[in-house]
Amino acid sequence: MSTPDLSKVRVLLGVSGGIAAYKAAELVRRLGDAGAEVRVVLTAGAAHFVTPLTFQALCGQPVRSGLWDEAADDSRDGGGRAASGTAAGSAMGHIELARWAEHILIAPATANILARLAHGLADDLLTTLCLASAAPLAVAPSMNQQMWAHAATQANMVTLRQRGVFFLGPDSGDQACGDIGTGRLLEPDDIVAGLIALRGPRPLAGKRLLVSAGPTYEDIDPVRFVGNRSSGRMGFAVARAAAEQGAEVTLIAGPVALDTPLGVMRVDVRSAEQMRSAVLQHATVNEIFISAAAVGDYRPQSIAPHKLKKTGQGLALALTENPDILAEVAALPEHPFLVGFAAETESVEEYARAKLLRKNLDMIAANCVGNGCGFEAEDNQLNVIWRDGSECLPRASKLVLAHQLLARVLERYQASGRP
Repeated sequence: MSTPDLSKVRVLLGVSGGIAAYKAAELVRRLGDAGAEVRVVLTAGAAHFVTPLTFQALCGQPVRSGLWDEAADDSRDGGGRAASGTAAGSAMGHIELARWAEHILIAPATANILARLAHGLADDLLTTLCLASAAPLAVAPSMNQQMWAHAATQANMVTLRQRGVFFLGPDSGDQACGDIGTGRLLEPDDIVAGLIALRGPRPLAGKRLLVSAGPTYEDIDPVRFVGNRSSGRMGFAVARAAAEQGAEVTLIAGPVALDTPLGVMRVDVRSAEQMRSAVLQHATVNEIFISAAAVGDYRPQSIAPHKLKKTGQGLALALTENPDILAEVAALPEHPFLVGFAAETESVEEYARAKLLRKNLDMIAANCVGNGCGFEAEDNQLNVIWRDGSECLPRASKLVLAHQLLARVLERYQASGRP
């Protein structure tokens, strides 16, 4: 069995007062599964959502919530050190706890705590620890979508990033308040994956990656188009994971409602022809091209200049094939290491391997779409295939899969003898 990615890493988890605080309990368990030693600090607001006893049961250590912890103070000798024979978890004052941490992670991180951190406040135990510790600080924001979009919050985010604070998320989607938008807490597995990536090593440092993601839309008239159900999440997860692993990433994105991953250069396109032009422009200056986009196979032969009206009869739509972007890149005299994607509904490995050979790819990642997996889903599973082998990556969040996929891509890339 491989060593857990956070084996014996000391993680101080700060939980602030938002509805997503309940997810922090699962996060403690996931951090423990990854091998981390976890201590939990609750803000006063967080204690209204989840009790300290919950976290104590999960991490096996006392939970701290205030600067004036009499039990901890009473267990110190005259020099401020933990008294002999006293358990470290209960004996730590805030300075000892700050020194103990190798990483500080705040999840969920509310708009309030981001503002307090940005202004250097130390008015409770958690913010005091953040100032008193030299450990790297990561925050996983969680708040209403309008609060996240507010200029004050965005300014605080910029300030914190400039100071070296790492942001894990936020995610987009349905929110507890009924809104839809950006501000959701990342899922616990994604937070753990992000923390692992922040620790390094950064195996893709110095590599240039091109990633395509999302659908393409082909206009029928000024109102209607032909498209597909790709959300772009898998491709965006690959771009994010590659950047987290140190790569210089260019993302060619079809029409999707997703935020650009931190550190990624994004080029927006709409049609297959636009994606083709963007990919060909960037392909030769990148060492690896991961084509996760769901490029439409067909487009209308002509686009009506005005909205088509009902006539009481059926409409015959003449279609023509779109260019095969991946095959065109593979035909270049000097092309990058090529990784394709294949979304299938049956005979997944058979069709994917045929596509690998037909398009002269180095690798292909295939998945069976439908039944809550693949398109429009948070999770995925991949069958990674190369010329003389294959490996199945079991169902997981798309970010976790992206990190796993990139490890296989780098392994095959190095085996190919490329610099």
